[in-house]
Amino acid sequence: MVLGSVLNPVNSSMIAVALVPIGGALGAPPAQTAWLVSGLYLATAVGQPVIGRLVDLFGPRRLYLAGTAVVGLAGLLGSLAPTLGVLVAARVLLGFGTSAAYPAAMHLTRGEAERTGRDSPAGVLTALAVSAQTVAVIGPTLGGLLIGLGGWRTIFLVNVPLSLACLVLGARRLPRTPRAAASARTAAARTPAPRGGRGARPHGIDPAGMALFAALLVCLMLFLMEPSPAGWYLPLLAVAAGAAFVRRELRVAEPFIDLRVLGGNGPLLATFLRQFLGYTTAYAFLYGFTQWLEEGRGLRAAAAGLVLLPLSLSGLLVSAVTGRREAVRGKLVAGSLAQIVGCVAMLDLRAGSAIWLPAAVAAVMGVPQGLNGLANQNALYRQADPARIGSAAGLLRTSMYLGAMAASAADAAFFPHGADTAGLHHLSLFMLAGAVLLLAVTVLDRALGTITPRKA
Repeated sequence: MVLGSVLNPVNSSMIAVALVPIGGALGAPPAQTAWLVSGLYLATAVGQPVIGRLVDLFGPRRLYLAGTAVVGLAGLLGSLAPTLGVLVAARVLLGFGTSAAYPAAMHLTRGEAERTGRDSPAGVLTALAVSAQTVAVIGPTLGGLLIGLGGWRTIFLVNVPLSLACLVLGARRLPRTPRAAASARTAAARTPAPRGGRGARPHGIDPAGMALFAALLVCLMLFLMEPSPAGWYLPLLAVAAGAAFVRRELRVAEPFIDLRVLGGNGPLLATFLRQFLGYTTAYAFLYGFTQWLEEGRGLRAAAAGLVLLPLSLSGLLVSAVTGRREAVRGKLVAGSLAQIVGCVAMLDLRAGSAIWLPAAVAAVMGVPQGLNGLANQNALYRQADPARIGSAAGLLRTSMYLGAMAASAADAAFFPHGADTAGLHHLSLFMLAGAVLLLAVTVLDRALGTITPRKA
Protein backbone atom coordinates (compact mmCIF):
# COMPACT_ATOMS: atom_id res chain seq x y z
CA MET A 1 0.00 0.00 0.00
CA VAL A 2 2.73 2.45 0.95
CA LEU A 3 4.92 1.67 -2.07
CA GLY A 4 2.03 2.18 -4.47
CA SER A 5 0.89 5.39 -2.75
CA VAL A 6 4.31 7.06 -3.05
CA LEU A 7 4.46 6.63 -6.83
CA ASN A 8 2.54 9.87 -7.29
CA PRO A 9 4.57 12.15 -4.97
CA VAL A 10 7.90 10.77 -6.21
CA ASN A 11 6.96 11.48 -9.83
CA SER A 12 5.55 14.89 -8.88
CA SER A 13 8.77 15.96 -7.17
CA MET A 14 11.51 14.35 -9.30
CA ILE A 15 10.47 16.31 -12.38
CA ALA A 16 11.44 19.61 -10.70
CA VAL A 17 15.16 19.04 -11.37
CA ALA A 18 14.60 17.57 -14.86
CA LEU A 19 12.76 20.44 -16.58
CA VAL A 20 15.90 22.31 -17.60
CA PRO A 21 17.79 19.30 -19.04
CA ILE A 22 14.64 18.09 -20.81
CA GLY A 23 14.11 21.52 -22.35
CA GLY A 24 17.72 21.61 -23.50
CA ALA A 25 17.63 18.12 -24.97
CA LEU A 26 14.32 18.52 -26.81
CA GLY A 27 14.63 22.21 -27.69
CA ALA A 28 11.55 23.20 -25.65
CA PRO A 29 11.15 26.52 -23.78
CA PRO A 30 10.02 26.66 -20.11
CA ALA A 31 6.44 27.49 -21.15
CA GLN A 32 6.25 24.11 -22.90
CA THR A 33 8.14 21.98 -20.37
CA ALA A 34 5.77 23.32 -17.68
CA TRP A 35 3.17 20.96 -19.17
CA LEU A 36 5.21 18.07 -17.80
CA VAL A 37 4.10 19.29 -14.35
CA SER A 38 0.61 20.46 -15.28
CA GLY A 39 -0.21 17.33 -17.26
CA LEU A 40 0.37 15.07 -14.27
CA TYR A 41 -1.60 17.38 -11.96
CA LEU A 42 -4.56 17.45 -14.33
CA ALA A 43 -4.56 13.69 -14.84
CA THR A 44 -4.28 13.02 -11.12
CA ALA A 45 -6.97 15.50 -10.10
CA VAL A 46 -9.39 13.87 -12.53
CA GLY A 47 -8.18 10.31 -12.08
CA GLN A 48 -8.21 10.06 -8.28
CA PRO A 49 -12.00 10.25 -7.75
CA VAL A 50 -12.81 8.40 -11.00
CA ILE A 51 -10.53 5.47 -10.22
CA GLY A 52 -11.54 5.70 -6.58
CA ARG A 53 -15.13 5.04 -7.60
CA LEU A 54 -13.99 2.01 -9.61
CA VAL A 55 -12.11 0.80 -6.53
CA ASP A 56 -15.38 1.01 -4.57
CA LEU A 57 -17.19 -1.02 -7.22
CA PHE A 58 -14.63 -3.66 -8.18
CA GLY A 59 -12.31 -3.79 -5.21
CA PRO A 60 -8.78 -2.46 -4.64
CA ARG A 61 -6.79 -5.40 -6.04
CA ARG A 62 -7.83 -5.08 -9.68
CA LEU A 63 -7.44 -1.31 -9.82
CA TYR A 64 -4.17 -1.32 -7.87
CA LEU A 65 -2.62 -3.87 -10.25
CA ALA A 66 -3.98 -2.17 -13.37
CA GLY A 67 -2.83 1.26 -12.18
CA THR A 68 0.70 0.17 -11.30
CA ALA A 69 0.97 -1.65 -14.63
CA VAL A 70 0.11 1.64 -16.39
CA VAL A 71 2.85 3.33 -14.33
CA GLY A 72 5.40 0.87 -15.70
CA LEU A 73 4.24 1.37 -19.28
CA ALA A 74 4.27 5.16 -18.86
CA GLY A 75 7.79 5.02 -17.44
CA LEU A 76 8.97 2.97 -20.40
CA LEU A 77 7.25 5.35 -22.84
CA GLY A 78 8.86 8.37 -21.19
CA SER A 79 12.32 6.82 -21.24
CA LEU A 80 12.03 6.33 -25.02
CA ALA A 81 10.08 9.51 -25.90
CA PRO A 82 11.47 11.22 -29.02
CA THR A 83 9.51 14.47 -28.59
CA LEU A 84 8.09 16.65 -25.83
CA GLY A 85 4.54 15.75 -26.88
CA VAL A 86 5.18 12.06 -26.27
CA LEU A 87 6.84 12.93 -22.97
CA VAL A 88 3.78 14.92 -21.85
CA ALA A 89 1.59 11.95 -22.85
CA ALA A 90 3.79 9.72 -20.67
CA ARG A 91 3.31 12.11 -17.74
CA VAL A 92 -0.46 12.07 -18.23
CA LEU A 93 -0.40 8.26 -18.19
CA LEU A 94 1.71 8.42 -15.03
CA GLY A 95 -0.94 10.66 -13.47
CA PHE A 96 -3.74 8.23 -14.22
CA GLY A 97 -1.68 5.18 -13.25
CA THR A 98 -0.62 6.60 -9.90
CA SER A 99 -4.22 7.57 -9.11
CA ALA A 100 -5.22 4.03 -8.14
CA ALA A 101 -2.96 3.27 -5.18
CA TYR A 102 -4.14 5.84 -2.62
CA PRO A 103 -7.91 5.16 -2.98
CA ALA A 104 -7.07 1.44 -2.93
CA ALA A 105 -5.07 1.89 0.29
CA MET A 106 -7.92 3.74 2.00
CA HIS A 107 -10.40 1.09 0.83
CA LEU A 108 -8.15 -1.70 2.08
CA THR A 109 -7.76 -0.02 5.47
CA ARG A 110 -11.53 0.24 5.89
CA GLY A 111 -12.02 -3.33 4.63
CA GLU A 112 -9.49 -4.70 7.10
CA ALA A 113 -11.25 -2.93 9.97
CA GLU A 114 -14.54 -4.51 8.90
CA ARG A 115 -12.95 -7.94 8.48
CA THR A 116 -11.26 -8.00 11.87
CA GLY A 117 -13.79 -6.00 13.86
CA ARG A 118 -10.96 -3.82 15.15
CA ASP A 119 -10.77 -0.15 14.30
CA SER A 120 -7.21 1.08 14.78
CA PRO A 121 -6.17 2.67 11.49
CA ALA A 122 -4.20 5.62 12.87
CA GLY A 123 -0.84 3.91 12.42
CA VAL A 124 -1.63 2.88 8.84
CA LEU A 125 -2.98 6.32 7.92
CA THR A 126 0.11 7.93 9.44
CA ALA A 127 2.37 5.62 7.44
CA LEU A 128 0.60 6.65 4.23
CA ALA A 129 0.87 10.36 5.02
CA VAL A 130 4.45 10.33 6.32
CA SER A 131 5.75 8.17 3.48
CA ALA A 132 4.23 10.55 0.91
CA GLN A 133 5.77 13.55 2.68
CA THR A 134 9.15 11.86 2.92
CA VAL A 135 9.22 10.88 -0.73
CA ALA A 136 8.13 14.36 -1.78
CA VAL A 137 11.07 15.76 0.20
CA ILE A 138 13.71 13.42 -1.21
CA GLY A 139 12.21 13.38 -4.74
CA PRO A 140 14.31 16.27 -6.13
CA THR A 141 17.47 14.81 -4.57
CA LEU A 142 16.66 11.36 -6.00
CA GLY A 143 15.90 12.91 -9.37
CA GLY A 144 19.21 14.76 -9.40
CA LEU A 145 21.07 11.57 -8.53
CA LEU A 146 19.35 9.59 -11.28
CA ILE A 147 19.98 12.33 -13.84
CA GLY A 148 23.64 12.41 -12.82
CA LEU A 149 23.90 8.65 -13.28
CA GLY A 150 22.03 8.18 -16.54
CA GLY A 151 20.48 11.41 -17.82
CA TRP A 152 16.96 12.77 -17.50
CA ARG A 153 15.35 9.69 -19.05
CA THR A 154 16.22 7.69 -15.92
CA ILE A 155 13.57 9.54 -13.89
CA PHE A 156 11.01 7.91 -16.17
CA LEU A 157 12.75 4.55 -16.42
CA VAL A 158 12.89 4.16 -12.63
CA ASN A 159 9.10 3.67 -12.71
CA VAL A 160 9.57 0.30 -14.45
CA PRO A 161 11.21 -1.51 -11.48
CA LEU A 162 8.94 0.32 -9.04
CA SER A 163 5.92 -0.85 -11.02
CA LEU A 164 7.19 -4.43 -11.12
CA ALA A 165 7.71 -4.39 -7.35
CA CYS A 166 4.15 -3.14 -6.82
CA LEU A 167 2.77 -5.78 -9.18
CA VAL A 168 4.60 -8.62 -7.45
CA LEU A 169 3.69 -7.48 -3.93
CA GLY A 170 0.12 -6.66 -4.96
CA ALA A 171 -0.40 -10.04 -6.62
CA ARG A 172 0.96 -11.83 -3.55
CA ARG A 173 -0.60 -9.82 -0.73
CA LEU A 174 -3.78 -8.04 -1.80
CA PRO A 175 -7.06 -9.87 -1.10
CA ARG A 176 -8.55 -11.63 -4.10
CA THR A 177 -12.19 -11.34 -3.01
CA PRO A 178 -13.04 -7.77 -2.08
CA ARG A 179 -16.20 -8.13 -0.04
CA ALA A 180 -16.96 -4.42 -0.05
CA ALA A 181 -16.89 -4.32 -3.85
CA ALA A 182 -19.20 -7.32 -4.04
CA SER A 183 -21.60 -5.56 -1.68
CA ALA A 184 -21.49 -2.41 -3.81
CA ARG A 185 -22.25 -4.40 -6.96
CA THR A 186 -25.12 -6.16 -5.23
CA ALA A 187 -26.53 -2.86 -4.02
CA ALA A 188 -26.23 -1.40 -7.53
CA ALA A 189 -28.07 -4.39 -8.99
CA ARG A 190 -30.90 -3.98 -6.46
CA THR A 191 -31.27 -0.24 -7.00
CA PRO A 192 -34.34 0.51 -9.13
CA ALA A 193 -33.79 2.33 -12.41
CA PRO A 194 -34.80 6.00 -12.53
CA ARG A 195 -38.15 6.99 -13.93
CA GLY A 196 -38.31 6.31 -17.62
CA GLY A 197 -35.54 3.75 -17.42
CA ARG A 198 -32.85 6.24 -18.38
CA GLY A 199 -29.43 6.61 -16.83
CA ALA A 200 -29.00 3.21 -15.22
CA ARG A 201 -25.62 1.55 -15.73
CA PRO A 202 -24.48 -1.96 -14.81
CA HIS A 203 -22.61 -2.16 -11.54
CA GLY A 204 -23.12 1.56 -10.85
CA ILE A 205 -20.72 2.76 -13.56
CA ASP A 206 -21.60 6.26 -14.75
CA PRO A 207 -19.28 7.11 -17.67
CA ALA A 208 -21.26 10.21 -18.66
CA GLY A 209 -21.00 11.57 -15.13
CA MET A 210 -17.29 10.81 -15.04
CA ALA A 211 -16.78 12.59 -18.39
CA LEU A 212 -18.67 15.70 -17.25
CA PHE A 213 -16.76 15.77 -13.97
CA ALA A 214 -13.49 15.51 -15.89
CA ALA A 215 -14.54 18.35 -18.22
CA LEU A 216 -15.43 20.52 -15.23
CA LEU A 217 -12.06 19.94 -13.55
CA VAL A 218 -9.98 20.31 -16.72
CA CYS A 219 -11.57 23.65 -17.64
CA LEU A 220 -11.28 24.94 -14.08
CA MET A 221 -7.67 23.87 -13.62
CA LEU A 222 -6.56 25.11 -17.04
CA PHE A 223 -7.86 28.55 -16.07
CA LEU A 224 -6.25 28.44 -12.63
CA MET A 225 -2.89 27.43 -14.11
CA GLU A 226 -2.80 30.41 -16.49
CA PRO A 227 -5.52 32.93 -15.54
CA SER A 228 -5.81 35.62 -18.20
CA PRO A 229 -8.50 37.51 -20.14
CA ALA A 230 -7.72 35.34 -23.15
CA GLY A 231 -9.03 32.32 -21.24
CA TRP A 232 -12.40 33.92 -20.43
CA TYR A 233 -14.25 31.00 -21.96
CA LEU A 234 -12.78 28.39 -19.59
CA PRO A 235 -14.81 29.42 -16.50
CA LEU A 236 -17.94 29.48 -18.66
CA LEU A 237 -17.23 25.98 -19.91
CA ALA A 238 -16.58 24.87 -16.33
CA VAL A 239 -19.94 26.28 -15.21
CA ALA A 240 -21.72 24.59 -18.12
CA ALA A 241 -20.03 21.26 -17.44
CA GLY A 242 -20.80 21.62 -13.72
CA ALA A 243 -24.48 22.29 -14.36
CA ALA A 244 -24.74 19.31 -16.71
CA PHE A 245 -22.89 17.16 -14.17
CA VAL A 246 -25.27 18.08 -11.34
CA ARG A 247 -28.32 17.45 -13.55
CA ARG A 248 -26.92 14.08 -14.61
CA GLU A 249 -25.97 12.90 -11.12
CA LEU A 250 -29.36 13.78 -9.67
CA ARG A 251 -31.16 11.71 -12.30
CA VAL A 252 -29.23 8.43 -12.48
CA ALA A 253 -29.79 5.48 -10.18
CA GLU A 254 -26.10 4.88 -9.48
CA PRO A 255 -24.25 8.18 -9.94
CA PHE A 256 -20.50 8.58 -10.10
CA ILE A 257 -20.75 11.00 -7.16
CA ASP A 258 -23.95 10.69 -5.15
CA LEU A 259 -24.70 14.40 -4.77
CA ARG A 260 -27.76 13.74 -2.60
CA VAL A 261 -25.69 11.82 -0.06
CA LEU A 262 -22.69 14.12 -0.41
CA GLY A 263 -24.86 17.21 -0.09
CA GLY A 264 -26.33 15.81 3.11
CA ASN A 265 -22.86 15.06 4.52
CA GLY A 266 -21.89 18.54 5.66
CA PRO A 267 -18.93 17.36 7.75
CA LEU A 268 -17.33 15.64 4.73
CA LEU A 269 -17.83 18.75 2.56
CA ALA A 270 -16.18 20.79 5.30
CA THR A 271 -13.24 18.38 5.23
CA PHE A 272 -12.84 18.90 1.47
CA LEU A 273 -12.95 22.67 2.03
CA ARG A 274 -10.32 22.48 4.78
CA GLN A 275 -8.10 20.38 2.54
CA PHE A 276 -8.38 23.00 -0.20
CA LEU A 277 -7.69 25.92 2.15
CA GLY A 278 -4.81 24.24 3.94
CA TYR A 279 -3.02 23.21 0.77
CA THR A 280 -3.63 26.54 -0.97
CA THR A 281 -1.61 28.21 1.79
CA ALA A 282 0.95 25.40 1.92
CA TYR A 283 1.63 25.37 -1.82
CA ALA A 284 1.59 29.17 -2.05
CA PHE A 285 4.37 29.19 0.53
CA LEU A 286 6.31 26.36 -1.10
CA TYR A 287 6.23 27.92 -4.57
CA GLY A 288 6.32 31.62 -3.68
CA PHE A 289 8.73 31.52 -0.77
CA THR A 290 11.19 29.41 -2.76
CA GLN A 291 11.11 31.87 -5.65
CA TRP A 292 11.66 34.78 -3.27
CA LEU A 293 14.65 33.08 -1.65
CA GLU A 294 16.35 32.87 -5.05
CA GLU A 295 15.24 36.16 -6.59
CA GLY A 296 14.39 38.47 -3.68
CA ARG A 297 16.93 37.17 -1.16
CA GLY A 298 19.54 36.36 -3.82
CA LEU A 299 20.32 32.78 -2.81
CA ARG A 300 21.47 30.08 -5.16
CA ALA A 301 19.21 27.07 -5.72
CA ALA A 302 21.31 24.82 -3.46
CA ALA A 303 21.31 27.38 -0.64
CA ALA A 304 17.55 27.91 -1.01
CA GLY A 305 17.10 24.15 -0.69
CA LEU A 306 19.01 24.16 2.58
CA VAL A 307 16.87 27.02 3.94
CA LEU A 308 13.77 24.94 3.14
CA LEU A 309 15.15 21.87 4.91
CA PRO A 310 13.58 22.87 8.29
CA LEU A 311 10.19 22.90 6.53
CA SER A 312 10.52 19.22 5.70
CA LEU A 313 12.10 18.20 8.99
CA SER A 314 9.50 19.87 11.20
CA GLY A 315 6.65 18.46 9.12
CA LEU A 316 7.99 14.91 9.31
CA LEU A 317 8.75 15.23 13.02
CA VAL A 318 5.27 16.49 13.85
CA SER A 319 3.66 13.73 11.77
CA ALA A 320 5.73 11.04 13.45
CA VAL A 321 5.04 12.33 16.97
CA THR A 322 1.31 12.98 16.62
CA GLY A 323 0.37 10.47 13.95
CA ARG A 324 -1.07 7.74 16.17
CA ARG A 325 -3.46 10.17 17.86
CA GLU A 326 -6.48 11.07 15.78
CA ALA A 327 -7.27 14.35 17.60
CA VAL A 328 -8.62 15.81 14.39
CA ARG A 329 -9.90 19.12 15.74
CA GLY A 330 -6.78 19.73 17.87
CA LYS A 331 -4.47 19.07 14.92
CA LEU A 332 -6.41 21.35 12.60
CA VAL A 333 -6.54 24.18 15.15
CA ALA A 334 -2.82 23.87 15.85
CA GLY A 335 -2.04 23.62 12.14
CA SER A 336 -4.07 26.71 11.19
CA LEU A 337 -2.57 28.70 14.08
CA ALA A 338 0.92 27.72 12.93
CA GLN A 339 0.04 28.91 9.41
CA ILE A 340 -1.16 32.23 10.83
CA VAL A 341 2.07 32.69 12.81
CA GLY A 342 4.18 31.81 9.77
CA CYS A 343 2.29 34.20 7.48
CA VAL A 344 2.65 37.06 9.96
CA ALA A 345 6.37 36.32 10.30
CA MET A 346 6.74 36.47 6.50
CA LEU A 347 5.68 40.13 6.65
CA ASP A 348 8.94 40.90 8.47
CA LEU A 349 11.19 39.34 5.84
CA ARG A 350 13.41 41.65 3.84
CA ALA A 351 16.02 41.17 1.15
CA GLY A 352 18.69 41.76 3.78
CA SER A 353 17.18 39.56 6.52
CA ALA A 354 19.60 37.30 8.37
CA ILE A 355 19.49 33.79 6.92
CA TRP A 356 18.23 32.27 10.17
CA LEU A 357 14.95 34.23 9.89
CA PRO A 358 13.63 32.64 6.65
CA ALA A 359 14.86 29.27 7.96
CA ALA A 360 12.83 29.81 11.14
CA VAL A 361 9.77 30.77 9.08
CA ALA A 362 10.20 27.56 7.08
CA ALA A 363 10.34 25.53 10.29
CA VAL A 364 7.08 27.09 11.50
CA MET A 365 5.35 26.48 8.18
CA GLY A 366 6.40 22.84 8.30
CA VAL A 367 4.27 22.24 11.41
CA PRO A 368 0.90 22.52 9.60
CA GLN A 369 2.23 20.26 6.86
CA GLY A 370 2.60 17.58 9.50
CA LEU A 371 -0.86 18.20 10.97
CA ASN A 372 -3.46 19.40 8.47
CA GLY A 373 -3.24 16.75 5.77
CA LEU A 374 -3.15 13.88 8.26
CA ALA A 375 -6.07 15.33 10.24
CA ASN A 376 -8.20 15.71 7.12
CA GLN A 377 -7.33 12.16 6.06
CA ASN A 378 -8.43 10.84 9.47
CA ALA A 379 -11.62 12.92 9.31
CA LEU A 380 -12.48 11.57 5.88
CA TYR A 381 -11.94 8.00 7.06
CA ARG A 382 -14.60 8.56 9.75
CA GLN A 383 -17.03 10.70 7.73
CA ALA A 384 -17.18 9.01 4.33
CA ASP A 385 -19.66 6.31 3.40
CA PRO A 386 -17.65 3.05 3.69
CA ALA A 387 -19.08 1.88 0.36
CA ARG A 388 -17.63 5.00 -1.31
CA ILE A 389 -14.41 5.43 0.65
CA GLY A 390 -12.30 5.09 -2.51
CA SER A 391 -14.02 7.89 -4.42
CA ALA A 392 -14.09 10.06 -1.29
CA ALA A 393 -10.35 9.59 -0.86
CA GLY A 394 -9.90 10.55 -4.49
CA LEU A 395 -11.93 13.74 -3.98
CA LEU A 396 -9.74 14.60 -0.99
CA ARG A 397 -6.66 14.41 -3.23
CA THR A 398 -8.48 16.45 -5.88
CA SER A 399 -9.14 19.15 -3.27
CA MET A 400 -5.41 19.20 -2.57
CA TYR A 401 -4.51 19.61 -6.25
CA LEU A 402 -7.07 22.38 -6.66
CA GLY A 403 -5.33 24.12 -3.77
CA ALA A 404 -2.00 23.68 -5.57
CA MET A 405 -3.42 25.24 -8.72
CA ALA A 406 -4.95 28.15 -6.79
CA ALA A 407 -1.59 28.70 -5.09
CA SER A 408 0.19 28.70 -8.44
CA ALA A 409 -2.25 31.32 -9.75
CA ALA A 410 -1.71 33.45 -6.62
CA ASP A 411 2.06 33.29 -7.01
CA ALA A 412 1.76 34.40 -10.63
CA ALA A 413 -0.54 37.28 -9.63
CA PHE A 414 1.68 38.60 -6.84
CA PHE A 415 4.98 38.09 -8.69
CA PRO A 416 4.15 39.58 -12.12
CA HIS A 417 7.70 40.84 -12.67
CA GLY A 418 9.69 38.56 -10.40
CA ALA A 419 9.64 37.38 -6.80
CA ASP A 420 10.44 40.64 -5.00
CA THR A 421 9.86 41.39 -1.32
CA ALA A 422 6.76 43.53 -1.93
CA GLY A 423 5.14 40.67 -3.82
CA LEU A 424 6.06 38.27 -1.01
CA HIS A 425 4.30 40.49 1.53
CA HIS A 426 1.17 40.65 -0.63
CA LEU A 427 1.30 36.88 -1.01
CA SER A 428 1.64 36.59 2.78
CA LEU A 429 -1.59 38.53 3.28
CA PHE A 430 -3.36 36.23 0.81
CA MET A 431 -2.05 33.19 2.69
CA LEU A 432 -3.00 34.77 6.02
CA ALA A 433 -6.60 35.18 4.86
CA GLY A 434 -6.71 31.50 3.88
CA ALA A 435 -5.24 30.41 7.23
CA VAL A 436 -7.75 32.49 9.18
CA LEU A 437 -10.59 31.03 7.14
CA LEU A 438 -9.23 27.52 7.79
CA LEU A 439 -9.23 28.22 11.54
CA ALA A 440 -12.79 29.54 11.39
CA VAL A 441 -14.08 26.54 9.43
CA THR A 442 -12.40 24.24 11.95
CA VAL A 443 -13.61 25.98 15.11
CA LEU A 444 -17.19 26.33 13.86
CA ASP A 445 -17.47 22.69 12.74
CA ARG A 446 -19.15 20.94 15.66
CA ALA A 447 -19.00 17.58 13.87
CA LEU A 448 -15.25 17.41 14.49
CA GLY A 449 -15.94 16.96 18.19
CA THR A 450 -17.81 13.72 17.49
CA ILE A 451 -14.95 12.01 15.59
CA THR A 452 -13.77 9.14 17.75
CA PRO A 453 -12.41 5.66 17.01
CA ARG A 454 -15.25 3.21 16.57
CA LYS A 455 -15.75 -0.46 16.02
CA ALA A 456 -16.27 -1.50 12.43
